[in-house]
Amino acid sequence: MTPRRGAVLGLLALGLIGARAKAPVPPPKLGLPLACRIGSTCAVQNYMDDGGGTARDFLCRGRTYPKHNGTDFRIPSEQAMARGVPVLASAPGRVLRLRDGVPDLSVRTRGLAAVANEECGNGLVIAHAGGWETQYCHLRRGSLRVKPGARVREGTPLGLVGLSGDTEFPHVHLTVRHDGQVIDPFAYGAPAGSCGGGRPLWRERIGYQAGEPFVVGFATRAVTMAEVQASGADQRPQPTRDGPGLVAFVQAIGLQRGDVQTLTITGPEAKLVVSQVSPPLDGDKAQFLVAIGKRTMPGGWPAGVYQATYAVRREGTDVMLRTFRVRL
Repeated sequence: MTPRRGAVLGLLALGLIGARAKAPVPPPKLGLPLACRIGSTCAVQNYMDDGGGTARDFLCRGRTYPKHNGTDFRIPSEQAMARGVPVLASAPGRVLRLRDGVPDLSVRTRGLAAVANEECGNGLVIAHAGGWETQYCHLRRGSLRVKPGARVREGTPLGLVGLSGDTEFPHVHLTVRHDGQVIDPFAYGAPAGSCGGGRPLWRERIGYQAGEPFVVGFATRAVTMAEVQASGADQRPQPTRDGPGLVAFVQAIGLQRGDVQTLTITGPEAKLVVSQVSPPLDGDKAQFLVAIGKRTMPGGWPAGVYQATYAVRREGTDVMLRTFRVRL
């Protein structure tokens, strides 16, 4: 039996309505998940592993580690963490679930067994339109400001950056999912192994960093990685003209095998104080501390500005340069 013309039009209309109802929701535009300035008060420590079998980021470089399913936004020190760095919702949505109560202790202190089944530490998951989700990990204990079911906007404070779960430094780990599948927010839609394909989901431009000098400063003596991670550039006491010594230090992230680091201190009138060229690195380094210094000369340091210059040469090309100063 042939349907009447009106019935055919009705079926077509229903088909069009159904097609419109199933149209995919575009991915959300994402804001930074913490209140900071990239390259200044925070940095990307690790990108997402592309899942190709070896640890590679979305550009097929080594700024990641095996099975890393998100992006790590790092702050300079535990001192900055104690002052409080807000974690922010990257997009509008509804809080699905959360966890709090995990202590803010490095996994090197607690041990891997102690963080089993709570590797994310204190954190939460937010649902967005169209089957999208964002997950935020390693927040500070007791800092979460939202509850399950709460509606949030982009930029809504969720808590504070912490050191909870499976981590060695204060940071926020952000995982993005669509219909349960992990998505790299730097390379949405990229074919596997495309080495730069896809497009970023970030609302603002976040340039890829192949490595950077993250924390730099001066001290009166040699400093350790633990001291830099605790206090950042604020090492006490600070150098004076008659202090015990003058030391410049750099905590760099994302260094690669073969990188050659140079660190130099010059004094007033650009007079050389001390310089050091480190041997090529024997492997990739997620973070690395280099420092040089000199004991105070008899009669003290001449008054003026002292400048440290840090440079990294990679495969014959200068890839990093940073200068910083102190007045004595």
